[in-house]
Amino acid sequence: MAYAMKSALLSILFFFSPLALAAPPQPLLPPAPNLFAKGYALLAYNSGQIIAQERADQRIEPASLTKLMTAYLSFTALKQGRITLQQTLPVSEHAWRAEGSRMFIQPNKPVTVDELLHGMIVQSGNDAAIALAEGIAGSEDAFVALMNREAQRLGMVNTHFMNATGLPHPRHYSTPHDLALLARAIIRDFPEFYPLYSIKEYRYNNISQANRNRLLWQDPYVDGMKTGHTEAAGYCLVSSAKRGQTRFISVVVGADSDHLRASESQKLLNYGFQYFETYRPYAKNQVIASLPVWKGSEHVLKAGLADDLFVTVPRGQYGQIAATLVSRQPLLAPLSIGQTVGTLRISLDGKIIAEHDLVALDNVSVANMFGRAWDNLRLMVGK
Repeated sequence: MAYAMKSALLSILFFFSPLALAAPPQPLLPPAPNLFAKGYALLAYNSGQIIAQERADQRIEPASLTKLMTAYLSFTALKQGRITLQQTLPVSEHAWRAEGSRMFIQPNKPVTVDELLHGMIVQSGNDAAIALAEGIAGSEDAFVALMNREAQRLGMVNTHFMNATGLPHPRHYSTPHDLALLARAIIRDFPEFYPLYSIKEYRYNNISQANRNRLLWQDPYVDGMKTGHTEAAGYCLVSSAKRGQTRFISVVVGADSDHLRASESQKLLNYGFQYFETYRPYAKNQVIASLPVWKGSEHVLKAGLADDLFVTVPRGQYGQIAATLVSRQPLLAPLSIGQTVGTLRISLDGKIIAEHDLVALDNVSVANMFGRAWDNLRLMVGK
């Protein structure tokens, strides 16, 4: 009985940053700018934290921002070798007759995956998006099923797709928060393809079209991502900028004009760079704690993180963060590298800003019969 009760308990250890003891009082953080838009989200790329938002979880019509997911699945197919950049894809009548923005592909003219990616990303071609969807999955409907599955895997819990283009449909929706997660995933998972989003102009079929992202011309730090517009959605823009080692992703939806979606996105990005900074308090495989192990060949387990941990905080407040480690006890052998053994929580002013699994950094095998018996006795008596 004593053992059963103990196995359900949590052992909590506290680690406080020594900088907090000497840190001077910090000025109040200015509020995020008031934007002329229906909603927005500002995400710090390295930490994944949303640091400013307004109606970020409200469902909206994503318009051509949908093509971020079409691109994500296209990049996945390229990386897995299911298609190649120089591979020619057929152009169906469905793709050829696509409504809205187009790159002007034709059924009787061969077009490569590389050309389609440029046409979809730079020119926002609906025809290109459909051709890619059909080439990868056999039909747009089959591709949409992949889009929704991938959205769930990426944590886009308030997103549902009905097509590969973003054309209006009552059951086609997303949120600024979800779109920020998707943009971050593209930059993180496909750095080799992300430069496509910085191309300012593309020419196909003797027709040149400029990238609609005005910030590519206005801000030298902006290097992507995607615009969107329908009458119901308004003017939308997902943009990303990098200064030094710091990157922010902004999502602005429902602006009244092309000019406003750019200017309001610029305000949001400037707010992030001016008032926030990102740090790495713990590195991948760094030993954060040594935890007791029961019934093992070793009595102590080194624990840390499977990836670097970044936090984004208001400028000057890094010294105020506190780290709390929660370890499930007792930890029973065998234990293997990468196995979750607890949780590391980072907080600022009592609010959790990051939470990550604490994992085993070593293997611990089972002890011999005498070691197991001794630990069984100790667990039963509560020592």
